[in-house]
Amino acid sequence: MNMLTAKHVEQAYERIHSYVHKTTILTSKTLNEVSGLEIFMKAENFQKSGSFKIRGALNFLLSMDERERERGVVTGSSGNHGQALAFAGKMLKIDVKVVVPQDASPAKVAAIQGYGAKLERFGTSSTERLRRAQEISEQEQRVFVPPFDHYWIMAGQGTVGLEILEELDEVDAILVPCGGCGLIAGISTYVKEKRPSVRIYGVEPDQSNSTYLSFKAGRRVELHNIQTIADGLRTASPGELTFPIVQRYVEDVLLVSEREIAQAVVFLLERCKILVEPSGAVTVAAAMFGKVPSKNKKVVAVLSGGNIDKQRLTEIFAMS
Repeated sequence: MNMLTAKHVEQAYERIHSYVHKTTILTSKTLNEVSGLEIFMKAENFQKSGSFKIRGALNFLLSMDERERERGVVTGSSGNHGQALAFAGKMLKIDVKVVVPQDASPAKVAAIQGYGAKLERFGTSSTERLRRAQEISEQEQRVFVPPFDHYWIMAGQGTVGLEILEELDEVDAILVPCGGCGLIAGISTYVKEKRPSVRIYGVEPDQSNSTYLSFKAGRRVELHNIQTIADGLRTASPGELTFPIVQRYVEDVLLVSEREIAQAVVFLLERCKILVEPSGAVTVAAAMFGKVPSKNKKVVAVLSGGNIDKQRLTEIFAMS
């Protein structure tokens, strides 16, 4: 596969649907009142392994041949992709190694190890851990599984968009968290091919805005020394393969502040009774704080994950 199409997303769904949850779409009258929009929340925080990442990880592993599976796999991840790959590897009996940053979330590290994967801490940036994972791939002859920049990964993540269109007849816009852009690349490809009138917006923390800067510059921009509570979105740069898809299909990239993200996490917990990690709550933050263009009324907010440790949650309550 040297490109991505809606057909690839449909094929991915055929591979993975028996392994993953078809996650629910939630609504909140209070959120609608606060935002002035009709919001539909795609709850990937209820997905297996706690985030959408299991979709891409499974599609990648199920697309490999038997000899490749026997070699084992390795990846670099801030947490959710590592958890997903570890979980998928356990299901399919494939040996997994994950390189995480030195400051990785304790909850995500515990989950990766709990699923039986080997773990190595290295560096703090996405560039460092991915480079280290590729070194391990060469040294140990493991297959490298990119966290976002691969068509198999994007096709798997795109099944979120397939499920949204299956359930909702009318949608004006879909808000999608942006890190490396595997999720938004997959969703936008499927949705734009099937229902071109739907607008796709990326959402990023303003403290980790590589997609926003790249989108505005018309080329990939790399960040350094990223600090944000949305640890799943601390990506130095959008992917080489994902970014052209963003350029083709995405309407705009919206930015939210650290305090807005924290307030969205607390709102979702207190008013909607759901636990969503900061990276997954950026879409609700965009809706709550007036970042969504007024031409959009029926809006899907993708809640990309719910993996958060107690210490970080305490910090978020203090920030909000």
